[in-house]
Amino acid sequence: MTDPYPVGAEPVDRQRTDTAESLGTLMGEISRDLSTLMRQELELAKVELKEEAAKASKGAGMLGAAGFAGYLFIVLLSFAAAYGIGSQIGYGWGTLIVAAVWAVIGAVLFVLGRSRLRRVSPKPERTIETLKEDAQWARHPTS
Repeated sequence: MTDPYPVGAEPVDRQRTDTAESLGTLMGEISRDLSTLMRQELELAKVELKEEAAKASKGAGMLGAAGFAGYLFIVLLSFAAAYGIGSQIGYGWGTLIVAAVWAVIGAVLFVLGRSRLRRVSPKPERTIETLKEDAQWARHPTS
């Protein structure tokens, strides 16, 4: 049987089928490529985050050690002050004076910290406002 169509001319239905198949194949390849790209990007992000977490943990450890050294400095300085004052007026009185100074410092820090905490709002005000604006826009997108 001879082909009713001239060379190079195919029926319209055959052309649509070929185009649909090639478009489907192309979309499948794009989907696979995007999936692969996303997996690779996530893996890269994991590696980078692990590296940054290691750096941060070393820095945090050093800050913790510095805080402990500072604490020891203050404790030993307090003992030295108590001893110095105590050599003049008695060790009991010297220790009591240093303890009273630390009590005043603690009380002042407590009052300042409490007043700052009272100013803290537990609600994320700006986020709530933008969410309200988004909801309003979603109800009336043309306005």
